[in-house]
Amino acid sequence: MLVHEIGSGTPLVLLHGFGVDHRILLPLEPTLEHAGGWRRIYIDLPGATGSPDDFVSSTQEIAAAAMAEVRSRVGAESFAILGNSFGAMIARYIAHELRSQVLGLATLAGVFVPQYDDRTVPARVVLHQDPRVVPILGDALDDYRTMAVVESPHSAQAFLEYVLPGVRGAHQSALERVAESYALTQHPEDVHPTPFLQPSLHVTGRQDQVVGYRDAWSRIEHYPRATFVTLDGAGHNVHLEQPEVCAVLVNDWLGRVRLSV
Repeated sequence: MLVHEIGSGTPLVLLHGFGVDHRILLPLEPTLEHAGGWRRIYIDLPGATGSPDDFVSSTQEIAAAAMAEVRSRVGAESFAILGNSFGAMIARYIAHELRSQVLGLATLAGVFVPQYDDRTVPARVVLHQDPRVVPILGDALDDYRTMAVVESPHSAQAFLEYVLPGVRGAHQSALERVAESYALTQHPEDVHPTPFLQPSLHVTGRQDQVVGYRDAWSRIEHYPRATFVTLDGAGHNVHLEQPEVCAVLVNDWLGRVRLSV
């Protein structure tokens, strides 16, 4: 796997979603840098741009490979972990498997129920269309509008810079293989039913038609130290459509993690 490290201090592992790469999480960088003292470890999961893909055929294999990569990077050091969408499912797995080392867990629009037909999701809705995005996006307009709930020049530019390159660079053959075995063997919370006591954050979008918000909230009792937030005016790319609020929430989570060390 390709790994991109920024900064120094306590390790913070960041895992992207399905069919994109680490760049989708780079909009969090100003917040992480300002917080100070965090060594950001962005992992490109198998199938992402430039990352080897010939050894995985399931989510469980990706989870095992990601955990091995984390262990190789942090050793016995304590770390925090943040995952987006599919990466949130992997982050939850690692956080529970390595719980004694984990300082905190955060998920953004996280997958809590693997199979789409089993998820509780709202109907697709667009709350605001903005004609200013059309010249910005060009031939990427349809890709952007597949997910956008509240269109804006800012989110359109963020899509071009942080999302589209990963979409176009993904290894489709690997994604197809993994999609056939998309679920983990078991839910992390079921394998490790003792409540997860480290500071946590779970952010969902009220209009997220991909993973919804109810399935994350169904796990609220498992996370006694968690902030659960569902943001209106946000779909699956919640941190791109509501960047200011997500920045505050991530900063608060990092502060709570620091206090608990």
